Amino acid sequence: MSIDVIIPTYKPKKGFIELLLMLKRQTVLPDRIIVINTDEDCFREFESGCDDKGILSGIEISHIKKEEFDHGHTRNTAMHMSKADICIMMTMDALPKDEYLIEKLVEPLKDEKIAASYARQLAYENSSITEKLTRQFNYPDESIVKSAKDIESMQIKAFFCSNVCCAYNMRIFNELGGFIDRTIFNEDMIYAAKALRAGYSIAYCAEACVYHSHEYSGREQFKRNFDNGVSHAQNPLVFEGVTQDGEGKRMVKSVLKQLLGSGHPFKAVGYIYNCGCKYTGFKLGLRYEKLPKGIVRAFSSQREYFD
Repeated sequence: MSIDVIIPTYKPKKGFIELLLMLKRQTVLPDRIIVINTDEDCFREFESGCDDKGILSGIEISHIKKEEFDHGHTRNTAMHMSKADICIMMTMDALPKDEYLIEKLVEPLKDEKIAASYARQLAYENSSITEKLTRQFNYPDESIVKSAKDIESMQIKAFFCSNVCCAYNMRIFNELGGFIDRTIFNEDMIYAAKALRAGYSIAYCAEACVYHSHEYSGREQFKRNFDNGVSHAQNPLVFEGVTQDGEGKRMVKSVLKQLLGSGHPFKAVGYIYNCGCKYTGFKLGLRYEKLPKGIVRAFSSQREYFD
C-alpha cells in the first residue's frame, strides 16, 4: 500500500520544518512528500534560512503564483501528481503528535467503503483555554465512522472532515472526481458530502493526532466565516437540507459552561464576541451576491478569489 503526503504551503515558517522532521520519523513512512507552494520568492528565502539544509532533500516541490491558488483546484493538481493508493492531505501548520500518525490514520482505510480518514486536532500547549475547549468539542477522544444514514441526526457534522490532516482512498477519490475544482472554502466538507451520498463512509480517527490551533481575532473570525458562508451559498445542492446552527449552538453552550465553571468570566465575554463575529460573517457570506463587490472583497480573507 503506497502512501504520499501532500502539503500546500504559503510563506512557510519554522513549524513547517518540524512537520517535515516528524513525517520522516513515522513508523509508516510516506513514499513521497509533495509540496505545492504559493510565492516562490518567499519559499527560497525560507529555504536559504534553514539551519538544516538537508531537511528539504527528497521533498518534491512545485511552485504556483498566488493568483493561481484555489482551495479545490490546487489540491486536485497535487493529488493528480500522485500515483499512490492513499494520499494524506496536510496543512503546513499541522504537527504530528507522535511517530504513529500515519500508521493510525490509514488504518480505517483498510475498509474499502471508507473514502477518507481525518485526524484529531489538539490545541498547542500554549493555546488559550478557549481554543483548547473548542478543539476538544470539535475533535473528541472517541473515533467514529459516518455514513449517509447519519446525515439526518448529525446534520452538518456528518460532512465534517478536515484536510488539515486527512487520508484519502485514491481509488474512491478518482471515482468521485476529486475535490470541487473551484471553491473559496470547504473543499474537504464538500468532498465528504459527495462521498457519503455516493454510499461511502468517512472515518474520524481520534487515535491519529496532530497539533493544530489558532488564536484568531474577531476580525479574522469574521473574514473566515464570511468565506464559509460564500461557500455554502455557492454550493446549495451540497448543503441543502442540513443545518449547522444546532451544532454551533451546542458548541457555544459547552464552551461557555466550561469557561464560567472554571472561573474565566472575561474569557467568556471574549468568546461571545468572537462567536458574534463568526455568526455575522457567515450570515453575510450567505448573501454575498447582494453586496457590492468592493464590500465582498473587503469582507473576505481571500480577495483574489473574487477577481
